[in-house]
Amino acid sequence: MANFFQHVIAGLANGGIYATLALALVLIHRATGILNFAQGEMGMFATYIAWSLINNHGFAYWPAFVLTLGIAFLGGAAVHQAAIRPFSHRSELTVVLVTIALLGIFNGAAGWIWGSEEKFFQSPFTLRVFDVGGVTINEQDLGTIGVSLACVAIVFTLFRYTRLGLQLRASALAPDTSRLLGIRVVPMLTIGWGLAAMLSAVAGMMAAQALVLSPNYMLLVLTYAFAGAVLGGIDSPIGAVVGSYVLGVGLSLLSGYVNWLGSSLQLPVALAIVLVLLVRPAGLFGRVVVRRV
Repeated sequence: MANFFQHVIAGLANGGIYATLALALVLIHRATGILNFAQGEMGMFATYIAWSLINNHGFAYWPAFVLTLGIAFLGGAAVHQAAIRPFSHRSELTVVLVTIALLGIFNGAAGWIWGSEEKFFQSPFTLRVFDVGGVTINEQDLGTIGVSLACVAIVFTLFRYTRLGLQLRASALAPDTSRLLGIRVVPMLTIGWGLAAMLSAVAGMMAAQALVLSPNYMLLVLTYAFAGAVLGGIDSPIGAVVGSYVLGVGLSLLSGYVNWLGSSLQLPVALAIVLVLLVRPAGLFGRVVVRRV
């Protein structure tokens, strides 16, 4: 049982990273109806900014973390205004192609500015371990879980209990009606892109602690986050979070108890999990939308 719970904790830590990025994917999908394929690379680029603040400008981790979130918000808002809004009246496929182009731009820019070699990203958590009933838990896993849960709680509180959150939800779900009610939809969508960029930055910084920082390290994380979001329901923020945690724990348990399942097979297994869509096409928490034609 001790071994089982250790795998569960490790899975929750990985799932927390996927959940944070999946939540960003869902925010953009609900607002625009498309998937932002550059979401992971936006987090990667923000993580490089944090790395520069820490290693080149002498910032401590948490001040660099907060400053990076502010920069990420402004960057996400700028991406919406400069790259997404001009194509908002085009087809969804056109906007998707724009996000794919952004993926290449952010990836190439990171390699050009910081180089393609792998870098070590400082963790604010130590490698100290705690023994709880025979279960060995390290501080970094607990910190990652705590940060991811804090992000989920903040986003839930914002959208559920604040006027800004209500306007953001209205702008995403019913933009035409929102305009009639006096809500400035375009600024709300810009704020939504900024918030999604902040979540991506958090996911990027948490992932860089467990992996190594390079221009391509978030591509795999984005794939897992996408699988978790689809599993839980791409139109459901709660579903995306739950699906990502389920995916993280499931993969951790499989890698611990299925000996032949190496790291190279985890991605195919993660994508196979979404076969649940054959039973529930909208995901575990998603809603099936019926349109009259």
